[in-house]
Amino acid sequence: MQEYSKLHPAGGYKKIFETCGELNEPIPAIVVGVIPEWLSGSLLRLGPGLFEVGAEPFYHLFDGQALMHKFDLKNGHVTYYRKFVKTDAYVRAMTEKRVVITEFGTAAYPDPCKNIFSRFFTYFKGIEVTDNCLVNVYPVGEDFYACTETNYITKVDPDTLETLKKVDLCDYLSVNGVTAHPHIESDGTVYNLGNCFGKNMSLAYNIVKIPPTQKDKSDPIAKSKVLVQIPSSERFKPSYVHSFGMTENYFVFVETPIKINLLKFLTAWSIWGTNYMDCFESNETMGTWFHLAMKDPAKYIEHKFRTSAFNLFHHINSYEDDGFIVVDLCTWKGHEFVYNYLYLANLRENWEEVKKAAMRAPQPEVRRYVLPIDKQGKNLISLPYTTATAVMRSDGTIWLEPEVLFSGPRQAFEFPQINYSKFSGKNYSYAYGLGLNHFIPDRICKLNVKTKETWVWQEPDSYPSEPIFVQTPDSVEEDDGVLLSIVVNPGADQRPGYLLILNARDLTEIARAEVEVIIPVTFHGMYKP
Repeated sequence: MQEYSKLHPAGGYKKIFETCGELNEPIPAIVVGVIPEWLSGSLLRLGPGLFEVGAEPFYHLFDGQALMHKFDLKNGHVTYYRKFVKTDAYVRAMTEKRVVITEFGTAAYPDPCKNIFSRFFTYFKGIEVTDNCLVNVYPVGEDFYACTETNYITKVDPDTLETLKKVDLCDYLSVNGVTAHPHIESDGTVYNLGNCFGKNMSLAYNIVKIPPTQKDKSDPIAKSKVLVQIPSSERFKPSYVHSFGMTENYFVFVETPIKINLLKFLTAWSIWGTNYMDCFESNETMGTWFHLAMKDPAKYIEHKFRTSAFNLFHHINSYEDDGFIVVDLCTWKGHEFVYNYLYLANLRENWEEVKKAAMRAPQPEVRRYVLPIDKQGKNLISLPYTTATAVMRSDGTIWLEPEVLFSGPRQAFEFPQINYSKFSGKNYSYAYGLGLNHFIPDRICKLNVKTKETWVWQEPDSYPSEPIFVQTPDSVEEDDGVLLSIVVNPGADQRPGYLLILNARDLTEIARAEVEVIIPVTFHGMYKP
């Protein structure tokens, strides 16, 4: 990947961390280039859009209130629309003109207008968990849900972006939250993973299954169930989990040394000014554990896979090959929590300061790990195409060393996407990602995981989002399709935001659809045909 570390002109990246308003109606975009005739649908994206309430700022990247974006493509024409998701966190903040519900890195304080006794009792009402669903959107049956990582998901209308209802997964499942990255099979079955505090405060991770659309049109969530339970390495401290892997027959869960101190968490809400970030700590001795579970019949596999410490947010893909499970990950080396570097004050610094912080932070690396399911021997891996190793130790643990698929100093390949509908859980060649240059998103990348060849799309002072792959109808080749990304060029005289359409083969531009508004940072989303 080319190095692009000269000054980002005018510090334009700061603009993607600024509050913007919603739109009253969709606005037409000006199309440059020709949009493929077959590309007819909506790109849905989520991210923070409100970075302060009145005089009270939100402090962390994951605190801003959820804003849903939509680019509609039809007959070569494009419109752009956005609305805030009307969560309890948002509505109450707007009503009271202050931060009412504690977010990831911002504590809510009791209403100063209430007297001391009512404030005192507010502390002991239990934890009020945020429903600020700013991370992702995914389908369940015929419905669509915006989500964060708590037990609340929010049903939204993908056409009007109206907020329909808040759903508490605890009403249906024994989980205290689930990831924002479920796996969805071709028939619509949804799998997800969440922490669960069981009997005697024992901890586990539950893999849950939500069935596809029901014949009687009932809500699939009402028929969801826990499929299999994975034990926790520490009794009172679950690891932070953001995503997991799935092959045709297995689930892959990577337990990292980033821990949630439950005792802190449960007492946090009675302590003045404590937030979620205050409850994280690193276990400096555990390294990283890999867990496997079978899908059908659902059962936990007792193999003890271990490796050195890293942070993990996004799995790229996992697949089975000749008695092995290949697991490709976007890792950050070490046990210090990467989210410590994602406070808004850090991201809005001048470029030299942003770079200094990134020098201190854990370093990103795309890695391939290979897990032997039932092999014996010295290096347990016999796949000819990887240098990853697995060695049985005398204590019965299997020590894993990765093959590095991509590494560039302070250049992350993150927010990975693949041709999911055809290659999720299968042997594949291509991953697409958002390139983070010292935490600032400034390029779109393609990686051939077999040859390690890379392609890059990049323009000065332009800040793209996660590239979503959309397959060409009747395509044969894995990378026959387009990538959709929202790009912001804050210094542009006109139309600073646009939908970028790239050829997924070589990252050449096919078209862009430009709008007259700046668009703040978005995290994840989906293409709805």
